[in-house]
Amino acid sequence: MLKTVLNKGLGLSWMIVTVCITSTMHTVADAQEAPPIFGDVTINHHFSPDPLEVRGMSGGSVAQNQIAGRSETPTGPCTGFVDETPDHTLSLTSKFDYLKLQVQSPQDTTIMIKGPGGTWCNDDFVGKNPGIVGEWLPGEYQVWVGSYEKGKYFPYTLEITETK
Repeated sequence: MLKTVLNKGLGLSWMIVTVCITSTMHTVADAQEAPPIFGDVTINHHFSPDPLEVRGMSGGSVAQNQIAGRSETPTGPCTGFVDETPDHTLSLTSKFDYLKLQVQSPQDTTIMIKGPGGTWCNDDFVGKNPGIVGEWLPGEYQVWVGSYEKGKYFPYTLEITETK
């Protein structure tokens, strides 16, 4: 009888170890799935995950209005400073009746997007975080995330969603 109890005890210990190893491996896999830095994105309707996230560092030394070719767009002012080259390329394989791009950052950031149909800028969409929402044509869009102050660089997450 003692032998039976020990075997049951050993079996239970083995199950606990197995569960712990599985949980640890799941945590490691989740940590590796962090949003890419300066990633390019291609999406179609009903993309997943939604919101889709990419990360980067805002800012640069070029005035955003120089790259935009104007100081104001229908979506907001072209303020702040960016790099000469875009931070992200967003390729839309179909038309979106509604799509929102919003920057999340602990500091004051700006956004500029060039693509089919024009150029759009924004500052302070929600608090000090910029964003652009609306109808989007299929095609390739260049996305710059700037800092309000020249030479300041801040981490950000760009969230892309088709959910209102």
